[in-house]
Amino acid sequence: MSLVSISPLSPDQRVLPFAAADSGLPSAPVHPDVHVFETDLGPHVFVVNGSQVYGLGPSEHTRLLAAIHPEGPERVELVMKDLMLEAPPFIDDSPVTSPPLRAISLAVAQKCNMGCTYCYAQEGDFGGPAKAMPMAVALAAVERLVEGAQSGDRVNLAFLGGEPLIARKVIRAATETAAKLAEARRIRIGFSITTNGTLLTSDDADFFDHHGFAVSISLDGIGAAHDRQRPFKGGHGSFEHILDRVQPLLARQGRMQVSARVTVTPGNLELTRTLAELVALGFHSVGFSPMLSAPSRRDEMNRDALAVMLKQMIACGQEFERAMSAGVRYPFANMVNAMKEIHRGTHRPYPCGAGAGYLGVSAEGDFSACHRFVNDEAGAMGSVKAGVDRARQNSWLWSRHVHRQEPCRSCWARYLCGGGCHHEVIHRGRPACAYIRGWLHYCLQAYVRLLDRRPDYFTNG
Repeated sequence: MSLVSISPLSPDQRVLPFAAADSGLPSAPVHPDVHVFETDLGPHVFVVNGSQVYGLGPSEHTRLLAAIHPEGPERVELVMKDLMLEAPPFIDDSPVTSPPLRAISLAVAQKCNMGCTYCYAQEGDFGGPAKAMPMAVALAAVERLVEGAQSGDRVNLAFLGGEPLIARKVIRAATETAAKLAEARRIRIGFSITTNGTLLTSDDADFFDHHGFAVSISLDGIGAAHDRQRPFKGGHGSFEHILDRVQPLLARQGRMQVSARVTVTPGNLELTRTLAELVALGFHSVGFSPMLSAPSRRDEMNRDALAVMLKQMIACGQEFERAMSAGVRYPFANMVNAMKEIHRGTHRPYPCGAGAGYLGVSAEGDFSACHRFVNDEAGAMGSVKAGVDRARQNSWLWSRHVHRQEPCRSCWARYLCGGGCHHEVIHRGRPACAYIRGWLHYCLQAYVRLLDRRPDYFTNG
């Protein structure tokens, strides 16, 4: 029932067998239902069903370790039952069906003034002629989002591109219309924008703060590291220009929050320096994301680069731990989000809301599974005019459920990961499984330490 025909993957793109991907590492999958890990506070177990963390006594630890191996003396299920860790399944094989629309992103400008080396949008135009979203399409999309919600619901309107600020008039009209419609229907609404930052103005700072925008600035490192990956189309660097443009927003943060999003490639792996300097500049949060699938195949992360990234991410996480243990806020977004998800016991059959409560809207008004699937038949989902194509959407949600993904069904991290970004998996496979497990293994350890040192961080957050 898959909607997409996937071309054969090259050997370095295929999913590596577990034994080859991270054999011998403490994060390696041994049993699909539990993951045992240790910290200086003792042994713990992550129970996959429901995403719960429990401490283990010495005898419990020994017994569970013996049971999880293929030739273990006991079945894990029996040990779990004896330890009172058994529970009915939180997630079954049933897919989400015809979910209500709660978030959209508008590709208001399918064009860009930059020539980023790896751009999923192929320098902004998604592989076609440059386009601008007509005002009528933007307003119709806003109406469909808001009118489908009930009083008390929360919806989100995002603006992306290309570079969305090329279409500033459309952004402002859509925002003001959405705010008025939401207020009239007693619906809570949030706004966000992802921008390269080159076209920002002081007036934008006022507008975004008035409407409480979450503003994400794409910055891929400091100075030359950023400029190599994110030059203007003429080839010259953009870093200093962006810093000048973003200063009014950093100074104005009130209702508006300004974050930095760093796309990681083999060419900008100095994450600890990048994080420290972006935090020092005043960004409300800083997050990293590996480049796993580029239309050009340029700057994609390979196994060696992902191994370096993992070490750097853990070093950043350790700095977060030191700061938080001392009572100092440290806005490392990847770590903040991981701590929240582990504490609340996040368990999900999908990696995100793409194709479900969240859809992308192209400049022409077509719905897609998310902003990355604009002009991509693999994620086509209807149109603003005709509505969501429920048959395609439900087929998508059936086929993308983590229980129907391999090798996810055998992985202890499946309900935290959700199977990986749909777009990346469809177009490249799963080259990052070992990286994801390694990061989550560290995050589980960090969670146990922080829960011991700073329990108020979780109760007051």
